[in-house]
Amino acid sequence: MEIATPGDDVAAVRAFNRFYVPLLGLFDEGLLRTPYSPTEGRIIFELAQSDRTEAADLRRDLGLDAGYLSRMLARFEADGLIVRSRSESDARRQVIRLTEAGRAAFRLVDERVGAKIRNLLDRVTAEERRQLLAAMDTIRRILGGAPRADAFVLRPLRPGDLGWVVHRHGVLYAEEYGWDETFEALVARVASDYVDNHDPERENAWIAEVDGQPVGCVFCAHKDDETAQLRLLLVEPSTRGMGVGSRLVEECLRFARGAGYRSITLWTNDVLAEARRIYQRAGFELLEEEKHHSFGHDLVGQNWARAL
Repeated sequence: MEIATPGDDVAAVRAFNRFYVPLLGLFDEGLLRTPYSPTEGRIIFELAQSDRTEAADLRRDLGLDAGYLSRMLARFEADGLIVRSRSESDARRQVIRLTEAGRAAFRLVDERVGAKIRNLLDRVTAEERRQLLAAMDTIRRILGGAPRADAFVLRPLRPGDLGWVVHRHGVLYAEEYGWDETFEALVARVASDYVDNHDPERENAWIAEVDGQPVGCVFCAHKDDETAQLRLLLVEPSTRGMGVGSRLVEECLRFARGAGYRSITLWTNDVLAEARRIYQRAGFELLEEEKHHSFGHDLVGQNWARAL
């Protein structure tokens, strides 16, 4: 198996930049057929976000050299795009405002950039657009240090979700517990049985999403006429601590009650400590344990249940 090195990662980021920046026309001498360079267009855009902007703040936010920015602002002033004055609170600080001609320049740049982006988005499907925007949000969150979103939603299964459920179970349990591919195969069989024998009145499944991306799942399956079975609970590591797992279990219990079951059971293993805590908080009690060798490890299987 090939293992990626830090050098490979750097090359991947640089390759993405070489692809993405020209795609938006940001290497063009005239930004999208406007009279302005990409840097000039960015300055005009930032100035349009406020009625007054201090030069020091603009230089800091854009990471520009003071002399370089000063020359650009002098050219903008000569072209009638901006007016500059001294701050009333601190005469050492320079305040910049766009003129009406400057706001017209902003509208030109903004319309051209917007049209370019719309053309790019029109070339992809709705699902591809969702994936694209989610990936962009992930880049901003990771590299920008943005706080993790606290909101999540539950929704029913959609086409493609079963593949995600099987894939993420296989990957996460291999990473966190070292389980082999036989566990992924078991999850695939559970998912297949759910589809092949699905009773919509007495069975259901949910996907938890954050910012349009799946981060968790749970299934409520039929065990017998009196008993439901909670299966395939999973929560992505990045969203643990948000209450996703507890909310998924609550929804499973709510559905099971409404479907007329008198009790609900589940099977897990003693190494899954976080899941076990969720089950305990939801009122499940441990009924029995049994040692077994599965998924490449010696494990202790556990049956839990609670009345509804």
